[in-house]
Amino acid sequence: MAQPLVVVDCDVDASNLHLALDPRIQERHVFVGGPKARIKPGHCVACGKCEELCRFDAVYFDGPGNGRVPRTCRVDPVACEGCGVCVRFCAESAVEFIPAETGRWFVSRTRVGLMVHADLEPTAGNSGKLVQQLRQKGRELAARDGRWLLCDGSPGIGCPVIASLTGADLALIVVEPTCSSLHDLERVEDLCRHFGIDAVVAINKWDINPSLTEQIESQAKARHLPSAGRVRYDPSVSEAQNWRKSVVEYDPAAGVSQDLRSLWDTVQSRLRQRQSASPRP
Repeated sequence: MAQPLVVVDCDVDASNLHLALDPRIQERHVFVGGPKARIKPGHCVACGKCEELCRFDAVYFDGPGNGRVPRTCRVDPVACEGCGVCVRFCAESAVEFIPAETGRWFVSRTRVGLMVHADLEPTAGNSGKLVQQLRQKGRELAARDGRWLLCDGSPGIGCPVIASLTGADLALIVVEPTCSSLHDLERVEDLCRHFGIDAVVAINKWDINPSLTEQIESQAKARHLPSAGRVRYDPSVSEAQNWRKSVVEYDPAAGVSQDLRSLWDTVQSRLRQRQSASPRP
């Protein structure tokens, strides 16, 4: 509905937008999230200081021998958090920091426009840094011919969410009628308010709990958070996912597709109001 656009999947810890957009990769890049410790077997004397000090249990006594000791220490790169304690306190200078490739990011072409997305290794950190890189690339691509820049963020209020929201014209907060979602709505709205980002709220699958939906809407109204609309529960959404499509493509006549078109109209109207009130240079 927003074509032409550039879409960025900022949920790098659990990306899934590619499942619906079927991207064709045009560019591949390596992401280095931070250094990891590595023990040099030739220097290690197996004193055990690194194992004693490592609070992440990332050091094991199963490394190769080196002529002086039958076994040396080894760092598990998955468990290592890169804190540097082992490097600092090793008397033999047997531990070094090496750059660690913790993911990959891509620029792809889809049927709705360009897409910037990533594949982060399990347990890898610095996802906020990766999101920043994705958004920067997305902004560059969108600026070439004035396309929409649409960022799909992750749940919660952590570092990836902050990186996803930075510099946004509008945040669309999607909640569901559950108690945990009501709590998260307040936290995300506080985050948007802190950074001065205009926000609206949409309730997904509102009809599975109408009473809680009304409670969420009342809470949003009390916080002066405008509503962008409701989206009903509809099995055609799952059917569309099986065909790697969005529901508005798969079944344009479905009730949920009508809800989404109405929601998008509201979002566009909100953006136009914001731009007319404070036009950018």
